[in-house]
Amino acid sequence: MAKESTPHEPQVPESELESTVDTPASEETATETPSHEEEIQALKDQNLRLYAEFENFRRRNARERLDLMATANEKVLKSVLPIVDDFERALNNIGEDSPERVGMDLIYTKLMNTLKSEGLKEMESTVGHVFDVETMEAITNIPAPSPDMAGKVVDQIEKGYLLGSKIIRYAKVVVADQHPA
Repeated sequence: MAKESTPHEPQVPESELESTVDTPASEETATETPSHEEEIQALKDQNLRLYAEFENFRRRNARERLDLMATANEKVLKSVLPIVDDFERALNNIGEDSPERVGMDLIYTKLMNTLKSEGLKEMESTVGHVFDVETMEAITNIPAPSPDMAGKVVDQIEKGYLLGSKIIRYAKVVVADQHPA
């Protein structure tokens, strides 16, 4: 049956209409199939990248949280260190046999044990060691008392401290000149 024509359309038999309609649709489907597969592959790739990025974010966030918890007390511990220094100076100026010394030793021991439980560690004494810029801060240089002491630490003014493995205060030292004047 032929399609009824309107004044603007030419009259075309139905068999020709079906063949003209089917041909472009089948060509369009053939060309769209690879593009759909490419689009699917691109979306899979995007999904994989977003998942990997999220996993990296999650790991980094967890690591930062652990670091923050490990060093959360750093500011407080840094502010307590001058008090510990004053306490040690006071202990050095009180006689060994005095009754005040016994009480101050107990308090000092308790304070240091509490700080150690929070992760604070004293750096080992640096006197006699070669000056190391990674762990020490030179306050001044003096002429070397002997040639073998040149470049070594002669005196330690303040102890250095670690919080875990991080240095929170460098040891302040006096270093012997390598080239005496």
